[in-house]
Amino acid sequence: MKLEDRISALTSLSERLADTDAGWREAVARARAANAWFHPRFVEQAARHIREAFLDRRVLQAWTADYDIPADGSPARSVGIVMAGNIPLVGLHDLLCAFLAGRRAVVKPSERDRVLVEYVADRLRQALPDADDRLLLAERLNGCDAYIATGSDNSARHFERYFAHRPHIIRRNRTSVAVLDGSETADELRGLADDVCTYYGLGCRNVTQVLVPEGYDFTPLLEALRAYEWMREEHKYRNNLDYQLTLLILNRRYYMSNDSTLLVEDPSPFSPIGVLHYRHYRPEEGPARCIDPSRIQCIVGRDHTPFGRAQSPAIDAYADGVDTMSFLLSC
Repeated sequence: MKLEDRISALTSLSERLADTDAGWREAVARARAANAWFHPRFVEQAARHIREAFLDRRVLQAWTADYDIPADGSPARSVGIVMAGNIPLVGLHDLLCAFLAGRRAVVKPSERDRVLVEYVADRLRQALPDADDRLLLAERLNGCDAYIATGSDNSARHFERYFAHRPHIIRRNRTSVAVLDGSETADELRGLADDVCTYYGLGCRNVTQVLVPEGYDFTPLLEALRAYEWMREEHKYRNNLDYQLTLLILNRRYYMSNDSTLLVEDPSPFSPIGVLHYRHYRPEEGPARCIDPSRIQCIVGRDHTPFGRAQSPAIDAYADGVDTMSFLLSC
């Protein structure tokens, strides 16, 4: 199974992750039925980014050219991949790395994202029949040569114990923050609203805390967040929002709201669904002291990831800053 054949298979997959494909439309509907958080517009947003940033032939060729990947895909060492399921196809990048590195990918998908992962695996096998023994879905990942596991802080402790005897990448809870100075344009704040609300805020690249200077006026931000008022009509989001509002009222905590998002001052970068934390910094000190790099996946702001681009990482923007492809090729 040559590298160029693997690239061609991935390129053909791009056409199967679009509304023009009847199989994809059916998979999106089944994914929504299995997981109410997978709203079709968010599934399509994830698929569009995958098509454009991960499955374009020129992108794949340029990316793989930076690595010493055996052209014939040998040796077929195995990698066990434990996928998260917080947002649609969040584990696809790990599968893509293993596939292109010529490794035998043994994948345990999250139940929350099983429908879409199975669809992708089936289409890859159709595009490249030789991939049948290189791409397996399994409930147990015994005897693999290496492991990549993504989960919560709690599950990471178990992964560390289970996979200690093999090379591994273990990912824990991370989130993202935005740095504001009060001079942001309306377009920038609309982009920030996307960074906050896309996927209901469930991704590690979603902004869950904004760092603002003392005296910051939150009115323009609350207005920008109104673009996602429709989420309040989604029962799972609304239930979480109402629950968090009740807690704030019972605990007599100060909050701001536009009826679909709650703004609460809190030093934690991790916020509940429906809530956006904020934290003040002194302009003379800057926001750096408010950021713990070990907990942050992405920083959004003028000197960081551009507003509105948090959910659009490049193919070489590796989670937690760990080069997945180099790891796979070294073990």
